[in-house]
Amino acid sequence: MSSAKIQTDSPVPLYAQLKEILRAEILNGGYLPHSRLPSEHELGSIFSVSRITIRQALGDLQKEGLIFKIHGKGTFVSQPKAFQNITSLQGFAEAMSQQGHQILNRVTGFKHMAAPDYVAQRLNIPIGAPLTEIRRIRMLDRVPVSMEITYLPEAVGKRLSNADLASRDIFLILENDCGIPLGKADLSIDATLADAHLATALNVDAGAAILRIERLTHDAQDNPIDFEYLYFRADVFQYRLQLDRHHAPRMDPET
Repeated sequence: MSSAKIQTDSPVPLYAQLKEILRAEILNGGYLPHSRLPSEHELGSIFSVSRITIRQALGDLQKEGLIFKIHGKGTFVSQPKAFQNITSLQGFAEAMSQQGHQILNRVTGFKHMAAPDYVAQRLNIPIGAPLTEIRRIRMLDRVPVSMEITYLPEAVGKRLSNADLASRDIFLILENDCGIPLGKADLSIDATLADAHLATALNVDAGAAILRIERLTHDAQDNPIDFEYLYFRADVFQYRLQLDRHHAPRMDPET
């Protein structure tokens, strides 16, 4: 535990001071992921604060996702979430490898089929037109983090039949192996609950929170080429986006 002290004469509430001390200790590596924090009694002795103050500080840290509690065992530090910035178009492995993570894929399905209505609409092909469906479980540091269902026009999909889908991003295969430069992607993000199939695939409880993404990727000529459903575990992964505020030019008042 750091040497930081609670300042009783500070206008900052005691629980807020304690929360910041514990947060800094966690983020600076003083407590490793899944390590146990001192008990409420121990924290009270260390910082000379009441149990109510301690519980309020721990409650806020739990809401932020920095800690979790196990009944009868104590309070533990959460595993930091992996994240992917969506300011540029990247495949999952491409983005995660830049952060030092290991990515492996388990291919659970590869088939040619008739395009269902919604997928056909998104890919701008006739309903029932031949396409390829690829299903993969994405493993982040050997932990299942997402299920990916990809639809491609069959002419493109056939070219991926012998590709190394277990270790490579489809984006990179399309660009480097198929010579299809990619342009932009449209994303739609919402939340859902894991059904029995997702729960088994991602090793979570049925009903667990899941981040659901629809992604339609276009080639450099703006033709839709790749439509995907991506299901991510919300407890270990997040998308991040930085937004800048652009002020409208100021209009001079009328004279």
